[in-house]
Amino acid sequence: MRRIITISLFAALFVLLSGCGTAAHPDTPTEGPGSVSNMETVLPAAGVEGTLVPQSIEEIPEMYFSPAQRQGSLTDLYYDTWESFSYEEHSQPLQKHAVVYLPYGYDESRQYNIFYLMHGGWGNETTTLGTPESPSIFKNVIDNALANGDMQPLIIVCPTYNNTSPEDSASFSLALQLNQNYHHELVNDLMPAVESRYSTYAEDTSPEGLAASRDHRGFGGFSMGSVATWRTFQNCLDYFRYFLPMSCGTSLDDETIFAAAEDRDPGSYFVWVMTGTEDFAYGYDNSRVERMRDTYYFSEEENFAYRVKEGYDHGGMASMEYTYNGLCWFWSGEKEAEPVAPYTVDTKISDVTADPVFGDYGRLIFPVDQGYFGGDTLGDLSLTWYNHIDPDKTVEICNYLHDRAAAGETVFYDIYTEEEKAADPDKADTGLFFFKGDPGAKFAVCNAGGGFAYVGAMHDSFPHALELSKMGYNAFALIYRPGWDTACEDLARAISFIFAHGSELEVDTDCYSLWGGSAGGRMAAYLGTYGPAYFGGDDLPRPGTCVIQYTGHSEYSPDDPPTYSCVGTADGIANWRTMEARLNAMSALGIPTEFHTYQGLPHGFGLGTGTAAEGWIRDAVEFWEKQM
Repeated sequence: MRRIITISLFAALFVLLSGCGTAAHPDTPTEGPGSVSNMETVLPAAGVEGTLVPQSIEEIPEMYFSPAQRQGSLTDLYYDTWESFSYEEHSQPLQKHAVVYLPYGYDESRQYNIFYLMHGGWGNETTTLGTPESPSIFKNVIDNALANGDMQPLIIVCPTYNNTSPEDSASFSLALQLNQNYHHELVNDLMPAVESRYSTYAEDTSPEGLAASRDHRGFGGFSMGSVATWRTFQNCLDYFRYFLPMSCGTSLDDETIFAAAEDRDPGSYFVWVMTGTEDFAYGYDNSRVERMRDTYYFSEEENFAYRVKEGYDHGGMASMEYTYNGLCWFWSGEKEAEPVAPYTVDTKISDVTADPVFGDYGRLIFPVDQGYFGGDTLGDLSLTWYNHIDPDKTVEICNYLHDRAAAGETVFYDIYTEEEKAADPDKADTGLFFFKGDPGAKFAVCNAGGGFAYVGAMHDSFPHALELSKMGYNAFALIYRPGWDTACEDLARAISFIFAHGSELEVDTDCYSLWGGSAGGRMAAYLGTYGPAYFGGDDLPRPGTCVIQYTGHSEYSPDDPPTYSCVGTADGIANWRTMEARLNAMSALGIPTEFHTYQGLPHGFGLGTGTAAEGWIRDAVEFWEKQM
């Protein structure tokens, strides 16, 4: 389902960005060396590093569209430039904006390759990767490709050729003119602004410094962004080695552009042209490639490749896959794969809990009372009263905690002092696992169920906290003492701890949320009704939202916070009608509520991966956001 949604959304978007329809162009050849029937006979191009360009355009792995465990970041870059048409006169100053992607673990002490990725018509600098506040799904693709070692860590810059208005690219003729002049701004203003701020191979941002680092720099774009790519080849070959023109659906002065390579070593630059058989740009690209083959500037055995994707039109999936393929190949001779994850589905649970990277708190990752879980490995974990445990999520969580702990980050906090634990030894089995989101973002505390007999965190709070952190929120998973009174006391203490250390933890304490399933849902509800002070915590605000799964809790008050609840209709422990009645009564008092049932689901479905409940957590987050 995710792939279908992605295709439809991006296809619709890039039809708009292209400025043209998606029908095959009437000039699309059916015979000859550039035709679809003869593509298999074209030798794969040998790159500047001696590696071969893949014969076919590979599809993006389905899992890459989901948020990665290791996520890069998007940042805003503002820089000063001049109006395009009077650029050389410097008569009209402008301030422009670019979006910059930094890879996970970005380190100022190392050097990164850099790729400038231009949008198409009807677009702007936020079209391709989104914004820091709202990343696009293609950012997930880049994150996952880097994490999987498909490409070397790099910086991506998304600029715009738009001049004084975001609507500039809506005019086909104006966009062509802006692209013809864009090289001034690119070299004189944008590149120095980016590469003086971020760590690239440029020793300095003088023309000489930028030219000396050209082997580590590329430029590409789809549709009108492809026009920008060819203009960059024409005017900026001193500064770029790699070019990725994708689906260039217009005629250009190709001979003049190609002549920019005159007197240059053909092995000093590389151009990869990509398009699809159903793309209106296919005819234009095919004609351009034929002219490339007729010049001595280009050789498919040395410095250019032409690949056509069967059945692809001028759409978003094409744009993403072409860009993904290009970035996976550029600098491929230097690819640095990420280290293999330490844990797999075959890893023993005891090996995780005893891993020295966790210190003493490793024993709290799984239930302290071993009588409530079964299985020897992460892949065959079972928990009493729980269903639909996802082995891949278990592995992901354990690797996430391991990697952060190994990197020196704090993933676990004690909520009681050593003196308090000495006075009450049961308090030694408590604490907060921290799944860090964006600095300054709001926080949530997730509470697993377990019948107040044990804490089923690996299925009922860790997954929720991890997903919330991927959405940018700071999430904590509480390990508490079983028993409803001690559990609520521990939750009150945890909230007090977070408030007291809010600056250190970099969390926004306003409108925090409490999450819980089963017994954990009762804890969230009790603290929502009575507040932390009632259970021995500090005198603090009650949560701004409660998110409660599968618990038959029926108590409420007129002062209860907004509440989101969900449950399966086949739950034999928490009756869905009891939950619905509580929320209906709260709604009658004017308290915002939202209630969902999932047909046939039993108790303890967690995130509901692979079930009718899958995706409920995003609905819950949207509900929380409405209360902010």
